Amino acid sequence: MTSIRAFRPQDLLRTNLANLDPLTENYNIDFYLHYLAKWPSLFTVAEDQHGNMTGYMMGKVEEDPSYVKFMDNYLPWHGHVTALTVAPQYRRLGLAKILTSALERGCEAQNAWFVDLFVREGNDTAVNLYRGLGVFRRVVNYYSDDPTGRKPVEDAFDMRKPLSRDKKRQHIRENGEDHLVDPEDLYHG
Repeated sequence: MTSIRAFRPQDLLRTNLANLDPLTENYNIDFYLHYLAKWPSLFTVAEDQHGNMTGYMMGKVEEDPSYVKFMDNYLPWHGHVTALTVAPQYRRLGLAKILTSALERGCEAQNAWFVDLFVREGNDTAVNLYRGLGVFRRVVNYYSDDPTGRKPVEDAFDMRKPLSRDKKRQHIRENGEDHLVDPEDLYHG
């Protein structure tokens, strides 16, 4: 049996089981604590019946500043999955879906337009898991640290799920894999 709860500072000492994966981004402690302080309701943990951390989700809500509003790649108020990881022995049990659903509910409560996440093009498991979200665009050469060693750089898929505010589905598109943008075209505030 799995339970979902809010992330706590002492959980930073328990992430190893979930983070020991070449496709999981590891951050410094300051980064985790920044998310915990700024978006505590969007930072959740999955635990098994023995209290072992089986996965976690770091999310946030944000929008690009108004001075980039008229640019093609402007992002309105939306939720973003910064990190989602599930320990290898707990995969394929639906934990990622449970964690993303918790984030979606939190973003709905904050009236976000959509939830997005960037997925490595070569991470077939994640791409297939999120295929139902839809690919909004391909960010060419977004990752410069391909953990598989197959190539020096790797594209990212910007995958999005519209939320109830986006009734006209204006923040998703068909054939997003073919809509190419450069990393420099993204606002990184």
